[in-house]
Amino acid sequence: MDIQDKIVLVTGANRGIGAALVRALLKHGVGQVYAAARNPASLPDFGDARVLPLQLDVTSQADLQAAAGKINSIDILINNAGIMTFANVLSASPAELAADMDVNYYGTLRVTQALLPQIEKQGGGAIVNIASVAGLASLAAVSGYSASKAALFSATQAMRIELKAKNIAVFGVFPGPIDTDLAKDLPLVKATPEEAANNIVTALIAGDEDIYPDPTAAQLSGLWKSNPKGLEQFFANMA
Repeated sequence: MDIQDKIVLVTGANRGIGAALVRALLKHGVGQVYAAARNPASLPDFGDARVLPLQLDVTSQADLQAAAGKINSIDILINNAGIMTFANVLSASPAELAADMDVNYYGTLRVTQALLPQIEKQGGGAIVNIASVAGLASLAAVSGYSASKAALFSATQAMRIELKAKNIAVFGVFPGPIDTDLAKDLPLVKATPEEAANNIVTALIAGDEDIYPDPTAAQLSGLWKSNPKGLEQFFANMA
């Protein structure tokens, strides 16, 4: 996919993979990046006039309507905003389970539904959903999060089917452990946000529909493709 001079929106752009994605996109010559965050004041100084801060809480319909009204067109939407609740589905409260689902799954759908008309106006483009290898098989310690990412994986496949005729490519991204605030309590070797973001943008340009942007994700995806129960058992052994 050609991203030169394209207009991109990145949710959750204030830190972690989101902020790194903004920087990686700028290096690859995009025309403009809407850097969306719940609190725009938390965005880093990207030092580039192509970056436009945008207030966007993916759980707020009012924010979505306001954002859609400010944006005339988008070529690429990157749904990155996410949270992770450390709780098992058998012991988590309804509020904890709902929080993961509301941001990671419903939040992605809200943003996509609100901004899809702007992509369609361009005659095509791309939607990139940041899922997780934990959406391929569940991690018990964060099984509510895993469920939300599994739902997002399914929705990504559905979007791909529906939007192909409209010349809108849909990409699923399945990171492993990344050294961000989100995963700080996971006892695993982590890739840097910069490594993951650069690999995501490179794979987007190459047109890879399913993206595994770090060494752990690449390894686990191979296990999942050859032996799905093997990945389930691998994660079970971590419990």
